[in-house]
Amino acid sequence: MQPLAERMRPRNLDDYIGQKHLVGEGAVLRKAIESGNIPSIILWGPPGVGKTTLAGIIANTLERPFHALSAINSGVKDIRETIQKAKSQRFFDAPNPILFIDEIHRFSKSQQDSLLGAVEKGIVTLIGATTENPSFEVISALLSRSQVYVLEHLTKEDLIQLIKDALVKDEFLKKKNVEVQEFDAMLQFSGGDARKLYNILELICNYTTDDKKLVITNDLVKELLQQNIAMYDKGGEQHYDVISAFIKSIRGSDPNAAVYWLARMVEGGEDVKFICRRMMISAAEDIGLANPNALLMATTCFQAVQAVGLPEARIIMSEAAIYLATSPKSNSAYVAINSAQANIRETGGLSVPLHLRNAPTKLMKSLDYGKDYKYAHDHKGNFVELDFLPKEIQNQKFYEPSSNSSEEKIRERMRSMWKEKYGY
Repeated sequence: MQPLAERMRPRNLDDYIGQKHLVGEGAVLRKAIESGNIPSIILWGPPGVGKTTLAGIIANTLERPFHALSAINSGVKDIRETIQKAKSQRFFDAPNPILFIDEIHRFSKSQQDSLLGAVEKGIVTLIGATTENPSFEVISALLSRSQVYVLEHLTKEDLIQLIKDALVKDEFLKKKNVEVQEFDAMLQFSGGDARKLYNILELICNYTTDDKKLVITNDLVKELLQQNIAMYDKGGEQHYDVISAFIKSIRGSDPNAAVYWLARMVEGGEDVKFICRRMMISAAEDIGLANPNALLMATTCFQAVQAVGLPEARIIMSEAAIYLATSPKSNSAYVAINSAQANIRETGGLSVPLHLRNAPTKLMKSLDYGKDYKYAHDHKGNFVELDFLPKEIQNQKFYEPSSNSSEEKIRERMRSMWKEKYGY
C-alpha cells in the first residue's frame, strides 16, 4: 500500500494547498501554467512544502511526458539516458517532456553541465527542486536559463487543512472513526513538513481499528511519537533549528555547545558544505574585525573539508568551530554595511565627487574629473585628508569600532588620522 502522503498527492492546482503567492488565482506561476508556456524553473523552498507535487501538477496540466530523477542516486549516465528517452518522445510539434530533478543542489558541476545542452536546445523543460539557495548550488549557466520560484513554509491553517482532507478523502482513513481534538503536537513534530505530517497522522491512525473511535490529543501524539523522533533530520525543521543553535553557540562564545551541535549535524548526515558556509558567514558577521583571521580559518576549513571528505572532515570542522567560538566577537562590519545600504535606500544614488572620478579622456579632464585628488602615498604616513563621501553626507559615519583589542587599535589609528571628523 502506498504511504498516505503519496495517496493524498494532488493532481491539479485546485487541490493544491499552500503557495498562493505562486499558484493562487492570478498568481505568476499559475498564469504561466495556464498559458502552457513554461520555462525551465527552479523550485526553492524548505522540505515538505509541495515542490515535487507542483512539478507533477505542471506536467499533468500541460499533458507532457514526465521524467523524474533524484540527485541523491542518479549520475551523469542516468541523466543522459533520460535525455535520450525524452528525445525519442518528441514528434513534430509535440511539447517538450518535463525533466524533474529532486534535490538538484546535490548534483556536482559536471552532472549539472550534462543538463545544459538539453535545456538550451529545448529537448526538455527542466524543473529542479532544492532546499538550498540555488545561487550557491546551481551553476550559473543553468541558473541563467531558469526561472527561480521561492516556496514558503506552509501555514498552520494549511497543515490543519491537510489533516482534515486526509481524514475525509483518503480511501483508508475515511473508514476509520477518528476525531482530532488537538492539532498542535502533530504540527510541532512535523516541523511544517507536509510529508512528515501525513506520516504522523497515518502512524497514529494505525493504532485503532475501523470500528473503534480514536480521539487524537496532544498527549496521545507525544506518547506515540516521542520515542521515535529522529535525533536530527537534515531535511526537516530541525535542519534549521540545529544550524541556528550551532551559529548562536559560536556567537555566544561557547565552544562546548558549538561542538555538540556540530556533532548532531555530522551524525545526522548534514551536508558538510552547508555547515562550512554558515561558519564563513558567522566569521564575518559575528567575529569580523575583532579577529580577521577567523574568516581565513572558516574559508580554509571549507576548502579542506571538500578536499578531505568525511569522516576526517569532522576534525577540521571541529577545529574551526572551536576557533570561531573562542574568538573575540564584533558585528561592526555587519552593522556598517547595513547602515550604508539603508542610507543609500534613503538618499538614492548621490553623485561621485569630481576629485574622485576617473578621467581617461581629455574631455573628462576639462570637466575637472579627478581635479584636486591627492595621492595618499605621496604624503606622510600614506594619508592625506580628503572628502571621500558625496557632499550631502560628508560626515556620515557607518563604521563604529567595537570594544575589543583589535578594533580599539583601529579606533586609535582612525582618531589620529581623522581627528574629530567621524567622532572616533
